[in-house]
Amino acid sequence: MFDTLTSWDNLLLAYSKASRRKRGRGNVAAFEYRLEENLCQMQQELQSQSYRPGKYTSFFIHEPKKRLISAAAFENRVVHHALCNLIEPLFERTFIEDSYANRIGKGTHKARDRCQAFARRYRYVLACDIRQFFPSLDHAILRGQLAQKISDDRVLWLIDQILASGERVLSEQYDLVYFPGDNLLTVMRPRGLPIGNLTSQFWANVYLNRFDHLVKRQLRCRGYVRYVDDFLLFADDKETLWGWKKVIEAEMAALRLTIHPGAQPHPVTEGVPFLGFHIFPDKRRLKRRKGIYFQRKFHRLIKQYAAKEITLDQLNRSVKGWVNHVRFGNTIGLRKKLLSRTRLPRQL
Repeated sequence: MFDTLTSWDNLLLAYSKASRRKRGRGNVAAFEYRLEENLCQMQQELQSQSYRPGKYTSFFIHEPKKRLISAAAFENRVVHHALCNLIEPLFERTFIEDSYANRIGKGTHKARDRCQAFARRYRYVLACDIRQFFPSLDHAILRGQLAQKISDDRVLWLIDQILASGERVLSEQYDLVYFPGDNLLTVMRPRGLPIGNLTSQFWANVYLNRFDHLVKRQLRCRGYVRYVDDFLLFADDKETLWGWKKVIEAEMAALRLTIHPGAQPHPVTEGVPFLGFHIFPDKRRLKRRKGIYFQRKFHRLIKQYAAKEITLDQLNRSVKGWVNHVRFGNTIGLRKKLLSRTRLPRQL
């Protein structure tokens, strides 16, 4: 298994995936300039188990909410792709159909479509999200889940290296929670996956796969959708959803996770808050704060273009990107309102 991971073909494929749509960036171009030499060195370090991940570059984003993003060096991203090329197929076949994040053929649009289909079928929904999800992910639990399907100690060694490299990255973003049976050593438990790693996105699905199957098999919830740490359960009565919530909280505690306490069942006719939209059985509305955020960003871009700080092409791409996002909702009036308040260059 490890030999396949470190094979030349796999490393070259990993480089191709890591560099996709990024070849114009300086660090990627520098790696490509000595591509064979860099891949040979990477192969040697992996095979000799002398590979050590480098440091992360961290920065905050504020949309959809404030998050600390930690970007690995490009050569480390190549290693992440090489690892995922090997182990993703082992786990993908075990994932449920209605898990939509970071999977081929899934994504946000299909998740919203599924949510709306369930909103038309059921009367009530329980919308939940997990507190401080990526900072809370417990390394011991995750490693045990991975080891259930990975028997090669050398592959597990590489996983340990990547896990250890991100252990302290999100420590300041985590508020310590004690669960039943914990002691004073709980504070020392390794936890946290850097937001931005390919491995983190994939491992998040592995971590919650057990929970997904509990919802589908034990609770027998047919109306269930999950996208990373946001998930929805649908039913025709509130009593069922309240009962499911108790089971969910117990299972989350077993995974050393907690859901936000405000989650409670409500009628789907009030709208389901999910992935930036309020989704109703017959329509979708963009969340108000999303519209306000873009309006501010749009005015800032217009000023930057007027001051010649950005090009017309950059302005155009930003506006089109937002339009392509919100066009999946009932937003024609909103788009006309926001985009007509400012005189745009004719090319837009």
